[in-house]
Amino acid sequence: MSLNEQLNKKTTEITMTKIHHLNCVKIESPMGSAIGHCLLIQENEKLILIDAGIGILESKEPEKRLGKELIEVTGFEFEESLTAIRQVEKLGLKPKNVENIICSHLDPDHIGGLADFPKAKVHVSKEEYESFKSGNERYLQQQLSHNPDLKLYETNDTEWFGLPARKVDLNIQTEVLLIPLFGHTLGHCGIAIKTNDQWTFYVGDAYYLRAELEDKNHPVDQLATIRAVDNNLRLESLDKVREIIERCGNQMEYFGYHDPTEFEIKKSVGNNV
Repeated sequence: MSLNEQLNKKTTEITMTKIHHLNCVKIESPMGSAIGHCLLIQENEKLILIDAGIGILESKEPEKRLGKELIEVTGFEFEESLTAIRQVEKLGLKPKNVENIICSHLDPDHIGGLADFPKAKVHVSKEEYESFKSGNERYLQQQLSHNPDLKLYETNDTEWFGLPARKVDLNIQTEVLLIPLFGHTLGHCGIAIKTNDQWTFYVGDAYYLRAELEDKNHPVDQLATIRAVDNNLRLESLDKVREIIERCGNQMEYFGYHDPTEFEIKKSVGNNV
């Protein structure tokens, strides 16, 4: 092999990873505005979506897909341009390259977009999928009616900054872990992502607003309590998030799903490279 061929081969083997921040949900309610902060990991040509937001089917037929009551109670508003698939296209990327989607949990505002990527493998905790299949009315069975390929995780096989963790099998260089933060739902997980020696900690719905980390009596706690399947367990998980951020927050970026201020800060800074 010539020197030029060796250099070209080495160049092609370099892994370039970015994290794109996508808002895939719009909520306007009496309690204020909220979003759906999804992530798109771009490792060379491979794309991995973290949560999927509201999808095209919900945008086109919202009452059929979500039900009038859920829409009115939550305050959903629908714009097809906010769907993950349209944002992937806007970035100049190919939706067919989204081969894996990792779900923090299976609530309707987190998985509507799964159907827009029907060939993608869906990664989620086994506890969450079992809860989904149990008949709990918070879930909408039609959102998985396209029968995605599921990869379920039930064993804590590693640790992350002292927290139990589950390695996500993605066949990429980027390290991704499920961090059990149960309570909001019975299998709710945060997701830790290591790109270019930088950790990102996406806490999902472990908190709704970052202000909850400092204010244990924040008004949004009332909503979080109502929405929790197991509120005592939710509070334990929130305390875990508080503790790890207090102890190791300078070693990671962290944010949740619904806080619009966090999202605007991330968008103003730009994507991680």
